[in-house]
Amino acid sequence: MDSESSYNAFTSYYPRLELDIKNDLLNFEATPEMIERILPGTDFNDSLQEQAIILGWCVELLQAFFLVADDIMDDSPMRRGKPSWFKTPGIGMIAINDSFIIEAVIYRLIKKHFRSASYYIDLVELFQEVTFQTELGQMVDLTTAPEHVDLSKFSIENHTFIVKYKTAFYSFYLPVALSFLICNMDSINPAFAIAKEILVPMGVYFQVQDDYLDLYGDVNITGKVGTDIEDNKCSWLVIKALEICTPEQRSVIETHYGRKSSSDIAIVKQVYDQIDLKSVYLSYSAETELKLSNQIKNIDPSIVNPQVFEIFLKKISNRQK
Repeated sequence: MDSESSYNAFTSYYPRLELDIKNDLLNFEATPEMIERILPGTDFNDSLQEQAIILGWCVELLQAFFLVADDIMDDSPMRRGKPSWFKTPGIGMIAINDSFIIEAVIYRLIKKHFRSASYYIDLVELFQEVTFQTELGQMVDLTTAPEHVDLSKFSIENHTFIVKYKTAFYSFYLPVALSFLICNMDSINPAFAIAKEILVPMGVYFQVQDDYLDLYGDVNITGKVGTDIEDNKCSWLVIKALEICTPEQRSVIETHYGRKSSSDIAIVKQVYDQIDLKSVYLSYSAETELKLSNQIKNIDPSIVNPQVFEIFLKKISNRQK
């Protein structure tokens, strides 16, 4: 099945899961208004494909849970070209509870569709483990960005921890690990270790791309207004800037980074331009993609199909959103 057919199969399955969720909510005497909050109007074979599709939607729900909460914590005005959920008129801080319900729905769907599977507990524990990892990454992300700017907290080690746990595990490793489970692979199968060895660094690279697009991306393409400078985030860009800037430029960053005014943001951007941070990123990007490509070429196909990882890398290579 080609990628377009797979995508169509995936998206067309959603109404069936939506019906499962609606019926489940009705069993708890939810009103139509309550259901509409969790499932606003959306346009969103064989047994193995159906299982993969259901779990794929569970991953999408997991991401929705994370993003609704993340936008509140970052006070982000936009998400995918639209107002963040908590910024939507009539929603506000109720979005916090909405995010909890989205998370709970994941486990209710897994129970409904996989309760009799031999790997049921493995599915549940994998989602719980990845959720915990993501929340740890979010905690470090937030605690390295206090109101008071402290550039000493901005290190590549902290950044790698944040993005590894906040993004890499759930966005890259989780979907592949789930596919291994429904193919009845034992958790000690070396395929899991290979997947983690390649996909976690790929997820780190993906987040570095996000850091770059936060500042240099076209909002009409990314659908999100970048806020890393004013939010005092431990971004890859500021870390690299601090590595190569002069003492005078470091003083400028320290004075203006983490401040909300457009003039402060512009001054930090000016320093980035002075040290040609775009070129630093482009060199890093080329080197990273080459390294990942070589890792994939060295995979033993008798253990796992290298195409799994080639598809991932192709999707994020030189991405603009």
